[in-house]
Amino acid sequence: MKTVADYGTWKSPIDAEMLVAGAVSFSSVSAAGGRVWWVESRPSEAGRAVVVSRPADASEPARDETPPGVSARTLVHEYGGRCHVVWDPSGWDRLVVYSNFEDQRLWAMHGPSERTRPLTPAVDGRKVRFADPAITADGAAVVCVRERHGASGVVNDLVAVPLWAANGWLSEGSEPVTLAGGHDFFSAPRVSPDGGRLAWITWDHPDMAWDSTRLWVADMAVSHIAGSDGAVTLGEPSLVAGGPGVSVTQPRWSPGGVLHYLSDRSGWWNVYSETSRALTAFEAEVGEPDWVFGNSDYTFDASGRLVATWTTPAGRAIGWEAAPGRGVVELEGLPFSSFSSLQSCGDAVVCVAGSPSLASCVVRIDADGSHRVLARSREITFPEGFLSTPTAVEFPTPGADGPETAHAVVYLPASEEFEGPPGGLPPVLVVIHGGPTSQASRLLNLSVQYWTTRGFVVADVDYRGSSGYGRAYRDRLKGAWGDVDVADCTAVVGELGRLGLADPSKAFIRGSSAGGLTTLAALAAGGTFAAGASLYGVADLERLATDTHKFEARYLDSLVGPWPEDAALYRSRSPLYNAERITSPLIVFQGLDDKVVPPAQSQAICDALRERGRRVEYLAFEGEQHGFRKAETIVAVYTAELAFYLDVLASINPRG
Repeated sequence: MKTVADYGTWKSPIDAEMLVAGAVSFSSVSAAGGRVWWVESRPSEAGRAVVVSRPADASEPARDETPPGVSARTLVHEYGGRCHVVWDPSGWDRLVVYSNFEDQRLWAMHGPSERTRPLTPAVDGRKVRFADPAITADGAAVVCVRERHGASGVVNDLVAVPLWAANGWLSEGSEPVTLAGGHDFFSAPRVSPDGGRLAWITWDHPDMAWDSTRLWVADMAVSHIAGSDGAVTLGEPSLVAGGPGVSVTQPRWSPGGVLHYLSDRSGWWNVYSETSRALTAFEAEVGEPDWVFGNSDYTFDASGRLVATWTTPAGRAIGWEAAPGRGVVELEGLPFSSFSSLQSCGDAVVCVAGSPSLASCVVRIDADGSHRVLARSREITFPEGFLSTPTAVEFPTPGADGPETAHAVVYLPASEEFEGPPGGLPPVLVVIHGGPTSQASRLLNLSVQYWTTRGFVVADVDYRGSSGYGRAYRDRLKGAWGDVDVADCTAVVGELGRLGLADPSKAFIRGSSAGGLTTLAALAAGGTFAAGASLYGVADLERLATDTHKFEARYLDSLVGPWPEDAALYRSRSPLYNAERITSPLIVFQGLDDKVVPPAQSQAICDALRERGRRVEYLAFEGEQHGFRKAETIVAVYTAELAFYLDVLASINPRG
């Protein structure tokens, strides 16, 4: 028999330490030389990112490839992403190029025992950064995105760095050669299989990568003259796809040398060839917003068959072409319902996969559905009866021309030992993703189970503006940030109350980054949330427009309006200038090295609330940037947040 206890107070098998104990996260999966490669982020090592590999047949244990103490991570766009590449055509003469977090230089390792060598010159203060590297077909040079920070601003371009000197050794400290410039942003340089062509993506302010981008291709040549080995030259670029109002992303070459890409010109990101032929025609998203480098949602196996992953109501599906050009068919029967970082591995693919009951793994999947787990992000040790699985919920929300529809992923309380009092309803924690164009994940996440095992309902809201529901839904936030997202977060609380799943009088809200603005704006709207938590959240849109990094410097043009012409709108939408309307308690968490949402934002909202006698708690963390990576920080955040909510709950009188 279960013990009856107030919702929110249940004893949980998941404590804050368990959220990070032995846990890692995976990204940037690839295959080369008979091995599978990935980047592993380790909270237990202060968030260090390590390049790891394992034989594709799992015949040997995984091993660290980058040197001890080195973190492989790039700060280009501040958010980073893919920062390493492996070239190993023979299976034994491998070459690994990566960005070193400490100095942001490109470094390389050649052969199993070769020491690491810096490829690019030393520059103080991480002022020159590199990302998204690709190695030429002959292994002579690496092509990548470069970002330079100087007195006149930030300049992004596409460069080549020679890998070999005249004496045959890897070059050390070579000055990169500019291949393409003149645009605000570059991404995804991809070399054709024969080495004769290079494709890449560009976009310019005020657009973001999911608004309007262009795909270019040019003939490429690599010189092999003594003393200048690895010198890359490009011919005149040709525009392949994209333009105003169209987001093109993820260029890929098929084994036969045909260029492919994703475009949302139909309203959904689908796969096209360079002749504009559609290889998929889903009313679903194959792609995702490029907040980081290296997103990979489709690939080709060795025979040239397309393999893709796309959104479904239950998560993401994966499918193969029965034959080249014959259409993608969903692969059923897998224990996974989420797939990312998809890359070819012979006739199989490798990727990061997981499900609501299975933490993310690095896996190899064959076309017949057979699969092998190569690495697990964590081992789950708590009983299955404590596991809460997600349910997709659609709910009505107010629109300018009548009711519209918004989405959420909802988790109900789950415990083998406790149940709530008869007639009672649990509190609800509304979770707001960042972006704001991100999407709620359905992967097993102990930070969600941390709340549900204690008796909370968790509603992870895909408010209008989130990805995964097509271009029109994503664009719904344009000009309306701080308005429609707040309305959707309020509406989901009402819907859960109407369904008898949660007590609307015990609603809490938490959000990080852009989700922090929604959290603060929802508290300022009043009447719905008993308390909130902002993690490195935006409090002042004016300050964000004038004091943020280049990548998002013009983002608010579309989300709010052009600055400074719409200064009055910026102030009316900023929680800082509505602080007098925030009466519910607030807890704020902030990294002191954050360049995306600087600490001044969090400090300002806390000061404004304290001046008005409001309850506010502020926890700041040295050495943390935008997004917390250190184990001790994550433990401190969840411990403090739980204590904060429980204290607020204790002060609430349940409705009779």
